[in-house]
Amino acid sequence: MTAGSHRASYDTLLVEERTDRVVVTLHRPEARNAISGRMITELHEVCAQLERTPKLLLLTGHGGVFAGGADISELVKRGRDEALQGINSRLFERVRRLPMPTLAAVDGWALGGGAELAYACDLRLAGADAVFGNPEPGLGILAAAGACWRLPELVGESVAKQVLLAGRNLDARAAHAAGLVIDVVPAEELVREAHALLDRMARSSATALRLTKLVVDSPGAHPVADDLAQAVLFESEDKKDRMTRFLDRRSRI
Repeated sequence: MTAGSHRASYDTLLVEERTDRVVVTLHRPEARNAISGRMITELHEVCAQLERTPKLLLLTGHGGVFAGGADISELVKRGRDEALQGINSRLFERVRRLPMPTLAAVDGWALGGGAELAYACDLRLAGADAVFGNPEPGLGILAAAGACWRLPELVGESVAKQVLLAGRNLDARAAHAAGLVIDVVPAEELVREAHALLDRMARSSATALRLTKLVVDSPGAHPVADDLAQAVLFESEDKKDRMTRFLDRRSRI
């Protein structure tokens, strides 16, 4: 734990709050970090905190596994009414809409709901042993928490259908080739490299990151959205300070 950080107490998560980011580790070692109802509730609590106080989010899994899927012992008991509640999909969409960038650091299995949670993040970094897959049809259901429409947006229709229909798993190399992950790093360096990536983003203007994400994620993007976001940034003291420092450095070259 770094200076200036502290840990919040949860049952299924390890949560470390830092000055510029929140680090969330999925922690159900007895179940390969399977996403349970309790974990969903606790992740909603983290989202509420990040909506109140926007920070970068690093999401990873404990013990060399990201998340082995949703908790099947709970899924088997769910019926039509629970499906219509969108228990997982509502959370993952909330993660998607968090105000600041989100990064999933994935090593080991990211299957089913675990994969869909990673897809909901803005960026994914893979450890060498990472494997993404959506085996839901083999259990008589579909990947209904975003994979059916989010994965084609991320990797294209052909690769998405290979995963969703043919049961193909994407290992780290294949995920990188498909553009699903930003890079592949040794497992023992995954968290360090994830923080290095967040450090790079943290050096940017937080407001610029927020507005860029908002414009990129807006449906039916329009030049007016760009203009309005840029108008806000052009009036900020942060923008003037950053550009002045840039010009000062260039003048000394």
